[in-house]
Amino acid sequence: MVKYRRGEVIYAQGDAGNDIRYLQKGGVKLSVLSKAGREAVVAMLGAGEFFGEGCLAGQAARMGSATATTDCTILLIDKDQMVRLLHKQHALSDRFIAHMLARNIRIEEDLIDQLFNSSEKRLARTLLLLARYGKHDQPVREVPIISQATLADMIGTTRSRVNFFMKKFQRMGFIDYTDGLKVDHSLLTVVLHD
Repeated sequence: MVKYRRGEVIYAQGDAGNDIRYLQKGGVKLSVLSKAGREAVVAMLGAGEFFGEGCLAGQAARMGSATATTDCTILLIDKDQMVRLLHKQHALSDRFIAHMLARNIRIEEDLIDQLFNSSEKRLARTLLLLARYGKHDQPVREVPIISQATLADMIGTTRSRVNFFMKKFQRMGFIDYTDGLKVDHSLLTVVLHD
């Protein structure tokens, strides 16, 4: 069990990957840095999610970085121990497979979103995902603290475009960020509108 403070690097791109992480409490940002120095945010994780599982597929080095977005508690599971647990504990194996399938579906949805939707729709979808809409077991509607620059990195646009759409969403009553960022379910209309 390891604790990290907000902003602390959990692991960096290129580090040896010899364990899987399970986020018990807090939030984590997964990102990748290009050779030109441009960061792309791959995922924002919450409690109950695994990450760093690439080592199970033979990745010797981390493909990206993981950074704590809030104070967090993380369980480190050695690769060999995880393999043994997956073989012996069917409940853990089922949960891990469900996690991997959900992550794969999310990555496919992100790719489709990036290819076919406007930056306004991508931002609306991202805010809804961050607010955990659609996760019945986690009815959170307040988005964890996140900068407009990070949102821009996540959806592939500029911070000024994010700012423009955030103001538009607030005027329309879809979000409120006077005291933290709260997302109203009506933001779905932006995502569903053709």
